[in-house]
Amino acid sequence: MKNKTFLLLFLLFQFSFSQNVKLKTGDILFQSMNCGPLCEAINEVTEGYQGKDFSHLGMVYIKNDSIFVIEAAGKAVKVTPYETFKTYTNEEMFVGRLKNKYRKYIPEAITFSLQQVGIPYDDEYLYDNGKYYCSELIYDAFLHSYKKPLFDLYPMTFKSPKSNEYFEVWADYYQKLKMEIPEGQLGCNPGGISTSDKLKIIGTLR
Repeated sequence: MKNKTFLLLFLLFQFSFSQNVKLKTGDILFQSMNCGPLCEAINEVTEGYQGKDFSHLGMVYIKNDSIFVIEAAGKAVKVTPYETFKTYTNEEMFVGRLKNKYRKYIPEAITFSLQQVGIPYDDEYLYDNGKYYCSELIYDAFLHSYKKPLFDLYPMTFKSPKSNEYFEVWADYYQKLKMEIPEGQLGCNPGGISTSDKLKIIGTLR
């Protein structure tokens, strides 16, 4: 009987965790984006909240009761309707919310992010090169508002942990760009931000 009661409570908690999220401006949405081998390679070398795989993120921006997501994706930084953003994945999205002591930095981070709309997407994945990939935009937004790093940068790797060889998809990718793979250079990723002690994962959405 105790086991059945525990199972029921666990299932109710999971249901509540998934369903009772009311988005706020500044929330960060983490998702496993459907982008084929590149996303699979990203997932293999990064680990997110509770071991989840995240290959994309964006920041919630609510205007006139409409929900948007500020993101660096496609060709540039842009403001995307939430209903469009959620179609990027077939899996549930995780919602990260900054802890109370950091929430006062959200308005300026939003302002900074909106000022970057139209800045080209950073397809080279190099930090501070005048372009933005998804997590780099969020990192810089809060670096600007907090006046020091809120999130962390880590050495990036493009090698498979199984073979210690470069993923073929990354080798081909950078060959087409005619540049060296930026192995070991500092960067950030959605998984790393999802595990930051500056925020809490408050639930999931589909």
